[in-house]
Amino acid sequence: MEAARLTTSEALRPRRRLPIRFSHSDPDTVWGDVLGLRPLGGRFRAMRRIVSIILWTLIAIPIQAFLMVMPGRLNVGFGKAYHRGIAWLLGVRIQVIGAAVRSPATLYVSNHSSWLDVVVLGATLEAPFVAKREVGEWPLIRIVARLGRTVFVTRTRTGTKGEAGLIREHLSAGESLILFPEGTTSDGGRVLPFRSAFLSVADTARTVQPVSVVFDRLGGLPACRRDRPLFAWYGDTDIATHVWRLARRPGARATIVLHAPLDPATYPDRKALTAACAEVIAESCATMRQNRPAEPLRAR
Repeated sequence: MEAARLTTSEALRPRRRLPIRFSHSDPDTVWGDVLGLRPLGGRFRAMRRIVSIILWTLIAIPIQAFLMVMPGRLNVGFGKAYHRGIAWLLGVRIQVIGAAVRSPATLYVSNHSSWLDVVVLGATLEAPFVAKREVGEWPLIRIVARLGRTVFVTRTRTGTKGEAGLIREHLSAGESLILFPEGTTSDGGRVLPFRSAFLSVADTARTVQPVSVVFDRLGGLPACRRDRPLFAWYGDTDIATHVWRLARRPGARATIVLHAPLDPATYPDRKALTAACAEVIAESCATMRQNRPAEPLRAR
């Protein structure tokens, strides 16, 4: 057959290509991720981890409920062990740099990018969290949060001022608390501005300790900018999707840096104290995101 002859203009004309069509069997949802065209290893790992976490939680709930009515601080120690178990089942290794202040009425101030922060901080510090009120409405999680003595607030400027008395009661009783003054979760690539209204209760605390949390390893390798959204839970991402995607991946590492404690009485007002905490935490987080060695910092 004689080959078709093309003119110069026809030969130089770009060929028309059909657009790439992706399979509709793999939508960007949990259900599509289960049934979609994905490697099986990650799915089996995720299902094993999620089932193990649910079973561990169902076992831990009655134990913690019993310890809550018993005298002493056994419930505090078991709560810490529970979070360590969750981290281990998820394949998250925790590296702690620095030492936590053990004195009563300590206010731990930390950055916040994910629900994972609660797991790793709960496995490291012996203190309940200050959380948004919506957490107290989530199925199963609300039971765990209440058994962990979580203090619920609305996390709005006016609401926080109105509920400051509740937080002060806990601090006045000698109980330490973990606070996220950003007021919401970030994308993991930066630390959002701290709201000074959340630190209006610092005058009741004996000590304020800044804490930096960064997830800096994934599969044994340094985490890069591309990996941050895997750990961060923000925007309109539902928690089921985020848990599934994270559980599918190989082991990770969280690094927690416990900085030098601050005396609230040495600062003229809450805004100065907020700025000091934010500066130390943001600087340390930036160092870890660059995969450089971190160490506890002292506020200037």
